Amino acid sequence: MYRKLAIGISVVFQPLLIPSLMVVTLFYIVPEATVVPHAAKWSILLLICFATFLVPLLGLLGMRFSDTIQSFHLSDQKERLVPFGLVAIFYCMTAGFFYWKLNIDELLITTLSMVTFCLVALTLVTVFWKISAHQTAMGGWVALVAVLSMKFYSAPMFYYLLMIISISGLVGTSRLYLNAHKPGEVYAGFGLGFAINFFAYYSILLA
Repeated sequence: MYRKLAIGISVVFQPLLIPSLMVVTLFYIVPEATVVPHAAKWSILLLICFATFLVPLLGLLGMRFSDTIQSFHLSDQKERLVPFGLVAIFYCMTAGFFYWKLNIDELLITTLSMVTFCLVALTLVTVFWKISAHQTAMGGWVALVAVLSMKFYSAPMFYYLLMIISISGLVGTSRLYLNAHKPGEVYAGFGLGFAINFFAYYSILLA
């Protein structure tokens, strides 16, 4: 039972889905943070979900069925390099498209850029150490909500921050329970994602 729960949490909050959830936070949880017109938010969110979730997922499916990777869990450190690199290319293309063609909001562009930067950094670190991609993504989401809570403080934002922190804890615990990572790899992943994103969002919103 606990193993199924841990797998479920890992799947629901997989790294590919976190960028879309971060954009949901910007558009619908803290709508005053962006200048994106309300009428355009849904179409932009769908475009981001398509580019950062569906397309990379299809790429991973192709690698799995062509035996480029042995499992979607990517338990082997070296096996992670090609998928991470491929997804990083997709994310770079998405961030570049939004910057050059749809540069309508600085915070949105920053979010896509930082997600891409974190993935590139994660890929480089993976050459030497298998840190948690799940927690890298969660660290970025926590950092975004933390800075937004400081900028747009309210009781609902405080509870939303607590909820995201709790989800991050559940994801980290699930990765440990499944023996996907050691504690140091989970902490390092979270630290990487949090540090990069917190610095970027703090510089834009609070500096």
